Amino acid sequence: MQKTKKLTTLKEPHGNAKNLTEFWDAEKAVARIIEIYNKNTAIIRNAFLDISQSIQSVDHLPKLENATYPYIGIKVTNANLNVDDRIAFGAVLEAGTYGTTLTRPDIFQHYYKQQIELLINHHKTPVVVGESDWPIPLPFVDEWDSISFHPEKLWQNPIEFALPNLSVVDDTIVNGLYQPKKGEPLPLALFSAERVDFSLGRLHHYCGTAAKHFQHFILLTNYQRYVNEFVEYAHKCLKESDEYTALVEPGDYVTPNPRSDFKGPNGSRLSMLPQMPAYHLKKNNTRGITFINIGVGPTNAKTITDHLAVLRPHFWLMLGHCAGLRRSQRLGDYVLAHAYVREDHVLNYDLPAWVPIPPIAEIQVALQQAVVNVTGELGPNLKSRMRTGTVVTTDNRNWELRSQKMMERFRQSRAIALDMESATVAANGFRMRVPYGTLLCISDKPIHGELKLRGMAHNFYRQSVAQHLHIGIETIRILEAELGKGDVAIHSRKLRNFDEPPFR
Repeated sequence: MQKTKKLTTLKEPHGNAKNLTEFWDAEKAVARIIEIYNKNTAIIRNAFLDISQSIQSVDHLPKLENATYPYIGIKVTNANLNVDDRIAFGAVLEAGTYGTTLTRPDIFQHYYKQQIELLINHHKTPVVVGESDWPIPLPFVDEWDSISFHPEKLWQNPIEFALPNLSVVDDTIVNGLYQPKKGEPLPLALFSAERVDFSLGRLHHYCGTAAKHFQHFILLTNYQRYVNEFVEYAHKCLKESDEYTALVEPGDYVTPNPRSDFKGPNGSRLSMLPQMPAYHLKKNNTRGITFINIGVGPTNAKTITDHLAVLRPHFWLMLGHCAGLRRSQRLGDYVLAHAYVREDHVLNYDLPAWVPIPPIAEIQVALQQAVVNVTGELGPNLKSRMRTGTVVTTDNRNWELRSQKMMERFRQSRAIALDMESATVAANGFRMRVPYGTLLCISDKPIHGELKLRGMAHNFYRQSVAQHLHIGIETIRILEAELGKGDVAIHSRKLRNFDEPPFR
């Protein structure tokens, strides 16, 4: 039974949040979040359209200071701490008042409902939902693709639309450095609403597709050949099965399942691909596959995972090529990373190099089983085809020219492979509390003089890419089967801090 109570005067300890209402029912709490978000974004959107089309005078436009993000909070006392330690999230670990701003319930509705249900069930305490004092920035209200509007007209306009405030949009919470001010609640989530909106916009920019299309299982690669193979696989799935609903390509170009009743808007294929093109093989429950060609280098790897993290995916997996460091390895062998030497340098300010990056057991087991299922190799034959060991990630594309100076590192770390992205992807997964994994394919062995000739490379790619991709897809199938309906199976506790915000 739901209990509802209007809290018209309460400020502390929920800061300056207003119009707070208590909810014992997660679904009704989410409905209120949707109502607030839609109302306030509509105010901003309509005001902007009126100005751009010169429909209304300034005197008749609504006051935008009230167009703020929704707020959710909960107060937990020592008397009602009730932590279910079988899962890694959904409960506060210390008594106090917690709160956060929320955005885009069209994308996060299921996520919000699940997190709220866990909080209420764990602590036998209602959540409160209301309006924060954090204004929604104009650029995050819409894509504005269809609006022709000269920027000077906006900046000279007397109506002051909120713009992104990067002085307060940062990663101090996720980095474990956040210190709330007096009177403010403790963080309920790893990211504030504006930090989420910032990343959703960047995902569209870098990947060429709207954030609503991203799925919860993410494959990353550094070769376009994998993308071509994935697109071919996706079209085959849509033709032969009802498991997936559509394929979305850059430009929001949608190929629906021919047996579906798809009636949504369809974009067009881009003549020039974005920097890190994304392809989404969608399911109704968002448990489909997002496949992204992140290109080469740790900077790209950090950039994309910084933004993917706000989607709270179930996992991301790096499928790429690497240099084999052992003479006994062969081209086409697989490397299942269980440790990393981080010489990428791009995360040093956010996650010092001395922080260990542990393997995620659930991912490692699924990856090994996927290799068995796809290759058919078992026992000694599997060990000769797949090595488990340490991967070095470097930010130097021409590392071969200083390989003799790196040999000491290779020997001391027992490294078996080298690439330019995997440690960054894993380290940012650790930092962002997103389960991660790495399965690489050896494409050359430079320190042993085995460099790819053009003809060899073409033959190698033709033979290896399809199998490697299908191992990644099989890994997703295994993990999704284990995930079940609880969405908790692979969210390892080793990723969580001792004073962690309760939202996953």
